[in-house]
Order: sequence, then C-alpha cells, then structure tokens
Amino acid sequence: MASVNRFIQFNNETIDTKLLHQMEMLAGALADAPYLKVTTRKLLEFRPSESALSISVFWRHRPKQIERNGYLSDIYLLAAGYWRHFNLGIWRRFLKEESELPHLRQQLLLCAEEFRLIEQISQERPGTREAFAIREGVYIDYHKGHYRQNMQKGFKAEAFLNAAFLALRGQSAEMEESFSELFFLWSRMFDAKSTADSCAVVDSLMGRLEYWILQDMVLSYYTFGDSIDEVPPFRYYEGMETEASKEGKNIDTIEEWFQTWHRETENETSPAMEFELDKGDSKPTDGGREDEGSGEPEQTAQGNSAGEHLKGNDDNDRKMEDQPKKAAGKFGAANEAVEYTEKRIELSGDHRQSIEAWRRKQAPYVRALLKELKKRMTQRRQEARGNLNAGRLSKNLLPLVIEERPKPFYRKSAPSKELDAVFCLLIDGSASMVDKLEETRQAVLLFHDVLRNLNVPHEIVLFYEDAYEASEASQPNYFEWMHKFEDGSRDHAPEIFSLEAHEDNRDGFAIRWMTDRLQQRSEKHRFLLVFSDGEPSAYDYAENGVVDTANAVLEAKKSAIEVLHLFLSSEPISEEQASFYQMMYGNKSVSADSLEQFVEQTLRLLKRTLHLVIQSG
Repeated sequence: MASVNRFIQFNNETIDTKLLHQMEMLAGALADAPYLKVTTRKLLEFRPSESALSISVFWRHRPKQIERNGYLSDIYLLAAGYWRHFNLGIWRRFLKEESELPHLRQQLLLCAEEFRLIEQISQERPGTREAFAIREGVYIDYHKGHYRQNMQKGFKAEAFLNAAFLALRGQSAEMEESFSELFFLWSRMFDAKSTADSCAVVDSLMGRLEYWILQDMVLSYYTFGDSIDEVPPFRYYEGMETEASKEGKNIDTIEEWFQTWHRETENETSPAMEFELDKGDSKPTDGGREDEGSGEPEQTAQGNSAGEHLKGNDDNDRKMEDQPKKAAGKFGAANEAVEYTEKRIELSGDHRQSIEAWRRKQAPYVRALLKELKKRMTQRRQEARGNLNAGRLSKNLLPLVIEERPKPFYRKSAPSKELDAVFCLLIDGSASMVDKLEETRQAVLLFHDVLRNLNVPHEIVLFYEDAYEASEASQPNYFEWMHKFEDGSRDHAPEIFSLEAHEDNRDGFAIRWMTDRLQQRSEKHRFLLVFSDGEPSAYDYAENGVVDTANAVLEAKKSAIEVLHLFLSSEPISEEQASFYQMMYGNKSVSADSLEQFVEQTLRLLKRTLHLVIQSG
C-alpha cells in the first residue's frame, strides 16, 4: 500500500475527490451522457475507450476560486462545446493532409477551435462567462510568459502559437514584421462558425509559415486524446444480421464517437450470449440431464430456525471456492478487469489461549457497552402515559367537563423489538498491515463479540489483491469471510485470529462489492465499516483509486448505507493524512493515533452507531 507521506514532498499530489465528482456530474448533465467519467491529465483530452473526459492539471496549486473556475471552464469547453460542435469528419481529413509543419498546423487548429467554441458557449450559456473570463485571464499571462521564453530560445513555431493565442484576445506580441502580416488572415477567426471555417483560416496561414519557420513545434499546448481512427472493433457472431457490421462508420461528432465505444463496451458479451440462447437445445448429452427437472441437486445446505450456520454450510462454501467471478464493469469502470474470489478464511493454528486472554481483557468494555445499550433500549420501552396534551384520545372524557385545562390524551408504550440494524466490516489485507495484525485482530474480536451479544447480523471480510498475478488483462482479488450473515450468533473468533496480511488493496472495488450485498438486506439501518492503514494501492489504481473509492462511498450513501472509516496508524496522524481520508470518506473518517487505540476507537464507532439505531428505533 502506498503511503500518504511520499518521499518527495512536491510530488505529494492529492485529488479533491468531491470537486472531481461534481465536475463529473456536470459533464454528464451537459453532454446528456451519464456514463461519462472525468479524469485529470496534463492537457484536455478525449478518451472514448475509457468513456472519459480529461481536464487539465494546469489549474492545480492556484487560489481556490481560480482552480474551481478553471476546471469548470474545461468542462464547459469539453462537454458543451467540443461534444457536439466539433466536426470529426473534417478533423480526420485535416490530419490526412500533408504539411511541412504538421504539429504546428494541428496546434493552431485546436487553438482556433477553442476560441470559436468559447465564444459560442458564452452566447448560448451566459452563466459560463465568469469561468471563461477567469480562464482567459490566466492563459493570457501564461502565453505572454511563454512567448518571451520561446523567442529567447529560438522556438519560432511555439512563439507564433503563443502570439496567435494572444492576438485572438486583443493582446499584441512583438513578432517579426513578416509574421505580423499573417494576423490579418488570422483575424478571420472572429467570423468562423464551424470547424470547416477554422480549418480554412489555418490553411491560409500555412504557406507563409512553412516558408519562414524551418523547425516544427516540439512543445504541445493542446492535444486531442485518443486517435479518431480508434473505434471499437465490431464483433461478428454467426446468426447476426450482416448489415450490423456497417454500423458506426460515419461518426461526425465526439458524442457519436463516445456512444459507439460505450455501446460496444457495455454490450460486448451480449451478442454471444444471445446466439447461444437462440441456438441451444434440450437434447441429452453425456453426463447431463435427460429431461427438464429430472436432475439431482448438486449441493445441499443445512440450517435451523435459529439461523445458525452449521458445518454443512461451511463445507458447501468451500466447495464453491476457487471459482473467480468477473467484475466486468459492475463495480466501477476502474475495476473492469478485476476477477474476484469469495471464500471462507482458512484456519491457521491454535489460537484458543490468545482468544481467551483477550476476551478476559475486553470483558469489562463489552459488559459496560452492553449494559448501557440495554438501558437505553429499556428507556425507549416506557409504560403507557396519560394526562397528555396530545396523543390518543382517552375513553375517560370527564376532564373535558370538570377541568379548566383538560388533558384527555395518552400514549401507548413503545413496542419491544430487536435492533433493526446490520453491520459489515471490511478489513484491508494489504502487506502494510503486517505490523498491525495483532491489534487489528483484537479490535475485530471486540466488534464481533458486541454484535453477537446483541443478536445483530453482521459480516466480517478481509479483502486484498494478488499483486504478483495482477496484469492489465486481469487483476485477481479475494474476499475472505471470517463471519457471514447466515452464521447468526455463531462464534468465529478462531477465524478472526487467522487473518493475515497479503499484497495490495482495491478499496473502491471492495466497498462496491459489500454495498451490493448490503442492498439485499431489509434492515432499516445499514452500516459499512472499513479498517485500513493507508490509501488505495493496486494494479493501475494509483490516482484513479482515490477517486474510485470516493465515488464508491458516495454511491453507498445514496443507497442509504452509512460508510465509516477507521484509519489504523502506528504514529500520530498528520493534518495532510486527515484531510486526505476526509476527502474520500467525508466526516465519517476517524483515526487511531497508536496501536493501543485500535480497540478504543472500534468501541467508540460501535457505541456511536448503536446509539443512533436505538434513538431512531
């Protein structure tokens, strides 16, 4: 797991996940494409293969107002401008035409289109003008500085682009007289209405530029992103209409380009499944069932009315192990290549003495908490109260006649019932947990004992990724149950003391996986606790892992699931670390400043959540 305190401080970048999520929601609304994701890169980019728009890190480390408006202007430009008003057909033909300065030619066109689209968006959406005004002010200073630097270094192509940007904003640059004449042609951009008009203006400049400038641009001020020729390959299956293969050849807007990728990614397996269903039959095969309904059940389960999970269920769980499932985008785009295995944790050694010792030590805390909770539950079940100003009308209406201020109402006693709540505990199983295992086991044991005594259904799961087997095509993840919902109040202390550290942690995926399980529960109060000791770290899960985890927490909250986070640390937490985890988990992130505080903080989390359940019960 990567630490928040990186060795090189100036490279210790953190992402404002809430701001990025807001930008993502805005982009989806402007483009009418809820599947869009927003990422950060050096320059603005289109990445349809990832269903993503990339805003520029150019705005980082600036005052908050400038940073926010800078990102907003990027989103306006991408999702309300380029999305529908940039002609890909013309761009494709533009790229195919030969030039002695191809890079400068492309940069000039993107510079021209940015200017045209900003003007168009500002007229159509007056509310965007403030963000664009701030954007233009910052970029004017930026290009003025780069113009002077490029002229000193002899980078004439780069200097001309800087001057061209400034000329469209009414700013002058001291160019050679031969270049200054070109700005008369460049000023035709004020009348441009389409991508074709912008291309015509740029091409009118290129003849003289190719004569005066001998070296093409080296630096890039604009980029487009994925190649327009990168369209998803059509998958043909036997039995499908041949006309379907012609789909997607004429793509004229970025919106259509993204939709083509999105449809293909979303439905890449459905044609094969439909073909298999259409072509299947019920003929008997060797080792198969002869007639529908005649087959014998392959697995059985045992249980009783008390909900105890008996040994037969453990055996069945283990039979179903080693059957990895594919995430396939179900748990977030950042986890599309994940393959996950769900299984019971393997018991390791005899931990009876350790368990008994820690239960004796924790017994006073458990008894005190249970006593306090049961007292609060009893207070909620009060006897019937009469002589009230409001409530149910009493049968004795005599006070209405004989009393000046009658109180003929009463309230019934609150019904006695169990706590209507369910808890899940996700435990980070990454390698960095190795020095915190003993304290983590003790905290989890406390969690388990309190909820067992209250008969509250709960699950305890260790999650991790196999870093050695992970690749771009597949990232194996594992969920190891120490206790399941079906186990009721069964004691799983030996399983808890069998948890071990492994390699990486894919937090956002684990939260979505557990959220999916909690959504199937009917309890009124649903809590998801996450024990971890650092930021998400897995294959291709660095910066996007933070965003993915923050989004997973937001999605859980939308499903009425309360996500709580306990940061396990062996030393006092820094302000940077605290703000980092609050960025992912909001104000529901707490920390243990030392190993000795793990159990104490776990007790606090349980007390806080259980009090909430009782008060709202």
